[in-house]
Amino acid sequence: MKKVFVTGAAGFIGFHVSQTLIARGHQVFGIDNFNDYYSVALKRNRAQILKEMGCTVENVDLADFNQLKKSFEDFEPTHVVHLAAQAGVRYSLKNPNAYVQSNLVGFTYLLEILKDYPQILTLFASSSSVYGDNQKVPFSESDLTDQPTNLYGATKKANELMAYSYHSLYNLRLLGMRFFTVYGPWGRPDMAYYLFSKAILEKRPIDVFEGEGIKRDFTYIDDIVSGILSALDSSYNFEVFNFGNNKPVFLNDFISTLEEVLGQKAIKNYLPQAKGDMLVTYADITKSENLLGYKPSTDLKEGLLNFIQWFAPRCQGKKLKLQASE
Repeated sequence: MKKVFVTGAAGFIGFHVSQTLIARGHQVFGIDNFNDYYSVALKRNRAQILKEMGCTVENVDLADFNQLKKSFEDFEPTHVVHLAAQAGVRYSLKNPNAYVQSNLVGFTYLLEILKDYPQILTLFASSSSVYGDNQKVPFSESDLTDQPTNLYGATKKANELMAYSYHSLYNLRLLGMRFFTVYGPWGRPDMAYYLFSKAILEKRPIDVFEGEGIKRDFTYIDDIVSGILSALDSSYNFEVFNFGNNKPVFLNDFISTLEEVLGQKAIKNYLPQAKGDMLVTYADITKSENLLGYKPSTDLKEGLLNFIQWFAPRCQGKKLKLQASE
């Protein structure tokens, strides 16, 4: 049995990872700072479900070193899954300090604690945003990642560099995970699929930030969790992995699929490409397949159907006749 310390346990990915670990018989202790970047009620609902499964989610801020250290040492973990971070590309233009405190200061504090526990395998979240202005697709872990187009991506790249330095200095076991546009039930309300679904159900316009040929590698949450658990079972000392679907979709095709699932048409309000947005995300998952057996299996229509089946009853009590997945 593993004892897994999960940061960001009340977040989208952290919630699903914690649920799966508990279901597989592992002991999980979670922390989260329950900030108000998006609905605190949603985070607390996730935490309540985990509590009912036997997992405590303690209110801890990564940037509070003493509080973080106490929670970590009291639990005595065998493994760490570090998912806590200030997320979002556009929000980084409005509140850069939140990214500095959580993604840089907080991660430094965690590494400082871990240097006394080199036997512990730690997974940490990175992002497809590190690829930035990289012109080569699909994105491979060996590609240059020194041109992020936003502060969020820059902090995630910094995390990878920081992790390697601590691995080199203190022999820490650290595996980075570059996530590509994760979606699914209990997801983040700031994400396009969530915002679009809510607006379409309420017959409001959706804001479509065009760009020329914007494509995203939408990756269903269950496939992400499968990759994380495979990494957690591995024996590697330092690696960085892409966790994507390897099937990028044009934004307009994504909207069409969502319309099909909902059985309703979107009212589109076209806007210029948003500052800091990448044109394309596209994961080369060869390394993850070869080293971890990672194999995403959920297509976009099936994944959106699963999300809508969770979301529709929560959206003003609407009941929909959903289109079955093929």
